[in-house]
Amino acid sequence: MKLSFTTLGCPEWPLDKIITNATEYGFDAIDFRGLTGEMNIYKLPEFSEQVDQTLRKITDAGLHVSCFSSSVHLFSAENFEKNMQEITEFSKLCRIFGTRYIRVFGGKISDGVSRETAVEKVAQHVSEMAKVAKAHGVKLLIETHDDWISCVNMKKVLEQVDTEAVGVLWDVHHPYRMVGEQPEETWKTLGQWIEYTHVKDSRAGENGGGDFRYCLTGEGDIPLKDIYKLLNREGYQGYFTLEWEKKWHPELENPEIAFPQYVQYMRKLISEVTI
Repeated sequence: MKLSFTTLGCPEWPLDKIITNATEYGFDAIDFRGLTGEMNIYKLPEFSEQVDQTLRKITDAGLHVSCFSSSVHLFSAENFEKNMQEITEFSKLCRIFGTRYIRVFGGKISDGVSRETAVEKVAQHVSEMAKVAKAHGVKLLIETHDDWISCVNMKKVLEQVDTEAVGVLWDVHHPYRMVGEQPEETWKTLGQWIEYTHVKDSRAGENGGGDFRYCLTGEGDIPLKDIYKLLNREGYQGYFTLEWEKKWHPELENPEIAFPQYVQYMRKLISEVTI
């Protein structure tokens, strides 16, 4: 089992603290989603003029960069050029760090736009961006998020793109919590394209759907054990990445608590789950 975490969960930690704590807690990798307030980390000295030093620090700690998580929303036509530049910059970082993936979002569909039109637009945009990424040996992963949570809708996009350059990031929380999609259904529909996961847990509210509260891993009702068992059975070799949304939800437990607790929970699953 390979464990990573997104830096969304430790928005105030500087780079050195991220690396030190990742090693101390038992993680294998880091998924960069911002650093000390800057989401486009390629603008920071640590990932521009000081990038070789950053690479050495991470490598010397025995860690990898599992993914660079971008802010790109594929549906947006008005932001296409900006998004293309973001993919270009992250692709360069991927080459330096030996990182295979860049996360992208499908994005919110504008009012009045049909699903069919939205699928065509997202497929067109991701295909153009994927050409840039592929030239650097990188794959774009569309996350099961926003208006692209349903496996059926995601599949319509994957059927229209170069799947050597585009895959799926399965956020195991959203399909189950937001639209009641069972993990087996998600995997049956998208499994051939799933190469990465985001893991988080929550407790459902009385109203279902978006009525929930995030909680420490294993303390909610997302069927994480069943999901791990499914992935293990299907031969999944990718990362299990904690997405602790501390930046967006400051009321959540601090990363000093949530991060090591996640590692302990996930490592315990290995001994509990049998094929």
